[in-house]
Amino acid sequence: MAKKQKRFSPLKPGTKIQYQNIELLKDFLTVRGTIIPRRNTRLLVKQQRELVKAVKRARIMGLLPFSIAKSK
Repeated sequence: MAKKQKRFSPLKPGTKIQYQNIELLKDFLTVRGTIIPRRNTRLLVKQQRELVKAVKRARIMGLLPFSIAKSK
């Protein structure tokens, strides 16, 4: 049976995911403004949950757009 490899987070240790940190949140959003799935970001489960909460809070407070319209 193969050993399960330990996953490493792309975030530096001690990095807090907060709704005020817009530059960090934008790294985990697509061009259209949707949240990138965990399998693509390689975040830990807890970090992904914190990320989703922070993005939703930032959207409600008007710091991030809910969606970005396609340009024609």
